[in-house]
Amino acid sequence: MSANYSAVLFSGGLDSAVLLAQVLADSRAGRRGPVAALYVGVGFAWEHEERQTAARLFAAPPFAGAIDPVELSFDMRDVFPASHWAVRGTPPAADTPDEDVFLDGRNLILLSKAAVYMAAAARPRPSAVTLLLGPLAGNPFPDATPDFFAAVARALSLGLAIPIDVETPLASMRKSEVIRRGIALGVPLELTMSCMAPEGGRHCGRCSKCRERRDAFRDAGVADPSAYLA
Repeated sequence: MSANYSAVLFSGGLDSAVLLAQVLADSRAGRRGPVAALYVGVGFAWEHEERQTAARLFAAPPFAGAIDPVELSFDMRDVFPASHWAVRGTPPAADTPDEDVFLDGRNLILLSKAAVYMAAAARPRPSAVTLLLGPLAGNPFPDATPDFFAAVARALSLGLAIPIDVETPLASMRKSEVIRRGIALGVPLELTMSCMAPEGGRHCGRCSKCRERRDAFRDAGVADPSAYLA
């Protein structure tokens, strides 16, 4: 027996948690088939905290009992040197532009590993796969454009001999809108982590991801439940 899977690239961040909750809701309503949540580690400094965050989220509604997360690895420490900020865990400051935290090939790596896993290891065997990830409106990176996602989907479909689509359902939304969507879906936003230098389950409060998170809660008119170190 085969199935048309939806596979969400999941990090424990606010955006991916809301995306996964939406995809699960669609599956329960019969608009999608089985749902997989895939975490792909590449060797960056914050991944231990992300894994712990994901575990807390998967133990809470609306995820508890609804998903069996899969953890994959695609080590990039032979590409990014030990001095790279993402490997050292020293991200640019909060007032720096988004372009300063661009990670070459990030979405290409995530999508490639996820697609190969789904085509080769998912059970029941997929008849088709939709890969979902959560870039938002205003994303400035070259690997977050519609042309890129369409080209990757075609290449993966050809290379794996299975229909593969790539969807970005949050691409027209600002983070403040995602927050409001998450509240409507019952996502425990206080358990999510949007930080490049977290420590002990708390946001650093000093990186641009923390600044973006704080600004988004303010713009959404919602009290920020996050714990910050600074």
